[in-house]
Amino acid sequence: EVQLQASGGGLVQAGRSRRLSCAVSGVSLDDHAIGWFRQAPGKEREGVSCISSSDGDTYYAGSVKGRFTTSSDSAKNTVYLQMYSLKYEDTAEYYCAGTGRGLIASTARLPRMYDYWGQGTQVTVSS
Repeated sequence: EVQLQASGGGLVQAGRSRRLSCAVSGVSLDDHAIGWFRQAPGKEREGVSCISSSDGDTYYAGSVKGRFTTSSDSAKNTVYLQMYSLKYEDTAEYYCAGTGRGLIASTARLPRMYDYWGQGTQVTVSS
């Protein structure tokens, strides 16, 4: 059974940092890409980042590029989303998702490209 467990959310002040974790079981990061998505109330789910551990490729949405970094630890089968300089508009439920498909920048942001989803973790940024 494939499971993705996102954690690390919470209340954080604007300008501060937060790190989210996605613990993956049932599949290997060696052949699966892991994406981070977020969804704010009343908005569509947005692709935030993606990492393909097999080749090290990463993707970032324009709204977070330069502020967020995704990384993976194959030994722990865990993917991280390090968020710096958080803004009020980063407030959302954050989800991690996995896929065995090969992704490129234009497809990594699409929820339909992912087969496995974890539960969300809420990040609330206070101004």
